[in-house]
Amino acid sequence: MTRWFLGLILMAVVQHPAFGAELTADKINSANFTGKLPSEDSVSPLAVKLQVLLDRARFSPGEIDGRFGDNVEKALQAFGEANNLASSKVLTPEIWSKLQQVSSDAVIAEYVLSERDIKGPYIEKLPAKMEDMRSLKALSFTGPKEALSERFHMSQDLLAALNPGQKFDRDGARISVVNLAKEAPTKAARIEVDKARETVRAFAKDGTLIAFYPASVGSEEKPTPAGTLKVVSIQPNPTYRYDPKYKFKGVESKEPFTINAGPNNPVGAMWIGLSQASYGIHGTNEPSRVSKSESHGCVRMTNWDVARLAQSIKKGVEVSFMEGKQASR
Repeated sequence: MTRWFLGLILMAVVQHPAFGAELTADKINSANFTGKLPSEDSVSPLAVKLQVLLDRARFSPGEIDGRFGDNVEKALQAFGEANNLASSKVLTPEIWSKLQQVSSDAVIAEYVLSERDIKGPYIEKLPAKMEDMRSLKALSFTGPKEALSERFHMSQDLLAALNPGQKFDRDGARISVVNLAKEAPTKAARIEVDKARETVRAFAKDGTLIAFYPASVGSEEKPTPAGTLKVVSIQPNPTYRYDPKYKFKGVESKEPFTINAGPNNPVGAMWIGLSQASYGIHGTNEPSRVSKSESHGCVRMTNWDVARLAQSIKKGVEVSFMEGKQASR
């Protein structure tokens, strides 16, 4: 009986992708596309490498989680369109070849944990209710694992899978992380939000598509704006002020309240204010849900993507809200 039970446990460890039995830095760095697409249901070395290459090209797949999901498909389609390649949601040999030209550096690299990584400051737990967040001095990360995942654009599950047995609590420990690109500054002259595709595109002055990001947009109940607005503010580490007129589900307060700044703030680590009151493009404390859930009317992106977008724009840049068919191709 005991031997049978232990056998089940061992099978679970081998089969569960989060344990990374087949997910190592070497396997990811050497992964190559041979015509067979990875499954969306499992984590694969090829999917990790593909996501990293897209991220480096500024065609963001959102959170790098090692899965071939909807956000990867959106990024592939946009990358193909931008490079005059066959536009498709699937990976093609031509797109794979072009992506590898972006950078030849290893996609997974070693990182040494520092004392700052270990100590934070961190909060013990992120409150589930918005009202309970207002008592915190800062909406910091909940620990090194969350902070490192965000810093390297990774899901916490992928970070754990690449570093089995690692608790991320020892100064000097060596871990495997995504090797991010050293990005040169770019300047965007126009932003386009495609409400049907749930994407954000940044265009240069000559009309060239220079960046692409998945995003969450509003619902019928809390719609995202229409038409063309302008950027009126760019605010890193914003505080968040809740107004009862928003009538968010699950928020019972009848009085306005303010939530302090931090990456786990409801609007994340960056706020790009728009010329329609109370609307903006902002970050999130739930990067895994970007483009997979509705917003309260604003445009929600991962903290790192909205930070990159903010670095490429200035006040006065136009933000056009498209209904899908209107979007640039």
